[in-house]
Formats: sequence, C-alpha cells, structure tokens
Amino acid sequence: MLIEDINPIIVFLGPIAIRWYGLMMAVSFILGGYYFVKNGTRQGLPEETLLTIVLVVLIGGIVGARAVYVLTNLPAYLNNPLEMVRIDRGGLSFHGGLLGGLLAARLYAGHCRLDLRRAMDLAVPGIAIGYMLVRIANIFNQEILGRPAELFFFERHPAQLYGSLIGLFSLLLHNYLARKHPGPPGMLFWAFIFYYSLLRGALEETFRANPLVLWGYINDAWGAGFFTMTQVATPFILLLAWWMMMQEAGGKRLRAHPRRERS
Repeated sequence: MLIEDINPIIVFLGPIAIRWYGLMMAVSFILGGYYFVKNGTRQGLPEETLLTIVLVVLIGGIVGARAVYVLTNLPAYLNNPLEMVRIDRGGLSFHGGLLGGLLAARLYAGHCRLDLRRAMDLAVPGIAIGYMLVRIANIFNQEILGRPAELFFFERHPAQLYGSLIGLFSLLLHNYLARKHPGPPGMLFWAFIFYYSLLRGALEETFRANPLVLWGYINDAWGAGFFTMTQVATPFILLLAWWMMMQEAGGKRLRAHPRRERS
C-alpha cells in the first residue's frame, strides 16, 4: 500500500525525531515483555529471571534482525556505513530477529538453568504482536510495498496489511492452541513458526513487490523468476518446524511411557 505525502515522523523532540516505526517497535517490546513475564510467572517461573531474559532476547533480536537485513542489502550501506545502525528508519529482518533472539535466549537459559523450550513458547505472543504492529509501521515508511493492482481503493496490493493480518491471525491461533492444545514445551513455538511461515509464503510474499528469483535469476516483474527469496526458503523452514514438532511430540510420548528394563 502506497500513500502519498504520509509522514514517517510523528513529532520532533528537539533534534530527536520520533518515528512511527520506532513507536510501533517500542509498543511491541513492551506488550511482548508484559505477556512473557505474566504468563511465565503463572507457570511458576521466577519474575527476575523472566525480566532478564526479556532484555537479553530484546538485544539479541534487534542485533540479529538488523545484521541480517544489512548483510542482505549490503551495497546500499557501503557508501554510508553509519546508516547500518539507524533501526528507527526501518530495515529489520524477521528471520534474523528470530535467530538472534533464539541464540541470546539459548545462552542465557543455559546460564540460569531455564528450559529454553518453555521460554520459546512464552515468546510467541510478543513475536506475533511485533509482526502485526511493525507491518503497520511499514506503511508510514513506505516499504514492504505490494505489486501494482487495481484493487478497490488501492493501486497496489496492501502487502503491509496482509502481513499485519497474518500477525493477528497467528496471535489468535496461538492463544487458542495454548488454551486447548498446548502440547509439550516447545510445541507452541514450532507450531507458530509453521503456520506463520506457511501464511507469509503463500499470502504476503505472493503480493509483495520483491524481486522474483529462480536459480539466481532476478526479475522485477512476473516472469521466469517466480518466487521471492522468502518463498524459496519457506519449504525448508516448514520442514524444520514440522520435524521439531514431531520431535517434541515423540519426547512427550517417551516421557509418558518410559521403557521398562527387562529382567
């Protein structure tokens, strides 16, 4: 969705520009941290440990998200390296954020002897909320644009809204599964990765104005290159998520019915 004359800046506080993107990120972190700590304490986890892991994951997620985005768009930053740290202007990789957050959580969970899988499940609401709100912020930054189309009042597919709705649906589905079918630790996280990746690859990416690639061939319009890079990676992510869900389910069965030693 492309809106002319939209301002990405809300207000100036002296020399500091408060942007919609930064505001949405801040709200995402606050809400995600709130639900992480609230749900974790309900499960009997120490509040101090939960607050610390929120901070650790926040830092790791931001670093990972920005690092992957910069690396995949490196030519745009070579002439102006200082722009690499301007996350308030947008430019974060969702998958990079996941990897950075997971790595940071893994390191801290091992230090404080916290079950990483439980922490991953607790993080899902914050991840979904963040995706939903940041996609709205993308409208103000005029990024994540959709392909040209004659669609009601839009001259382009509102890809940002498609992505935001995917985040909302993922949050609602997670809340339902958490109440009705929580499964063993880790199951909710990998289920989220599965249905989020499926929806993004099938719906959002199909209508985004991303370069289409096919074995290294890049095409800016529909043609020989048919898939975006995210869609190329999606089958592998789905297989990984499905395999991890089966591993968690198998571990639950093994714990419920341990093998007896033969005499």
